[in-house]
Amino acid sequence: MGIVEGFTEFLPVSSTAHLILSAKVLRIAQSDFVKSFEIVIQLGAILAVVWLYWKKLFADKEAIKRIAVAFAPTAVLGFLLYKIFKSFLMENVLLITGALVAGGVFLVVFELLHKERPGAVEEIGKISYKQSFVIGVCQSVAIVPGVSRSAATILGGIALGLKRKTIVEFSFLLAVPTMIAATAYDLLKSGVSFQAGEVGVLAVGFIVSFLVAVLAVKLLLGYVQKNNFIWFGVYRVVIGLLFILLMI
Repeated sequence: MGIVEGFTEFLPVSSTAHLILSAKVLRIAQSDFVKSFEIVIQLGAILAVVWLYWKKLFADKEAIKRIAVAFAPTAVLGFLLYKIFKSFLMENVLLITGALVAGGVFLVVFELLHKERPGAVEEIGKISYKQSFVIGVCQSVAIVPGVSRSAATILGGIALGLKRKTIVEFSFLLAVPTMIAATAYDLLKSGVSFQAGEVGVLAVGFIVSFLVAVLAVKLLLGYVQKNNFIWFGVYRVVIGLLFILLMI
């Protein structure tokens, strides 16, 4: 599960959906602990960004301000819809697979129609606050498992006129406060019920996801320099349909 999370967190394929579907394949019964595990190990992957981008996160004031603006919509929506997300959305496999397929189709169509605008924003510090807020709104849609946080933010940023590499890096950075807040809030709600053995399981998933994510971030940055996301869209459709067929 740590490998799945670390590799998919920053790809436009929905790491949450992959974790939930992986649990189905591995026959791991859904429980409050498993739901928390699937959220907490995402923090391990996010810390890979802290490791790789610590200067922008802690020293670049312009980047910090734009990350804060983009984080606000998700913070509000996540707080309001936490119970729905934990009790209903994470258990609705049909919704998850449907979102994978629909998101894949949207990804392919978007990439086929998109043409980069002249003068596209090349630096995070030059992203406007309005653009930052809209990107945050796009990210908030990913509270539905299967939508993909990275896909929502990246496509939103590209549509707003950002360079592909710029919005990919901004998506990385925006993930840090988003997942730290999600993990902290979830632990506040359920952490007291963790048993000693469960803490060890969390630690293993956390460490593995961190190590794999460091590699995944570097691979994705290299990929976006020369490629679009069409094949990720095709993959989403295939894997989503496969799981729907398995459930029938």
